[in-house]
Amino acid sequence: MANGHFLRNAVLAVGALVVIGLLAGWLVSALLHVIFYIVVGALVVGGVMYLYGKAKRSVRGGGRRSIKRG
Repeated sequence: MANGHFLRNAVLAVGALVVIGLLAGWLVSALLHVIFYIVVGALVVGGVMYLYGKAKRSVRGGGRRSIKRG
């Protein structure tokens, strides 16, 4: 840094820090949104699979054990 341009360089440094902070905040926010949607999607798919299996067992009768005598 040259001595005659200290104020300009200080303002540029602070401006760069603000811009980098805004970009980092935007990136973190976008990443958290993506993670949230992935978790919600996984819960929905897991719930559908659970209900499908439960309905399939109730139709097939796989929930009860048969007693075999003989």
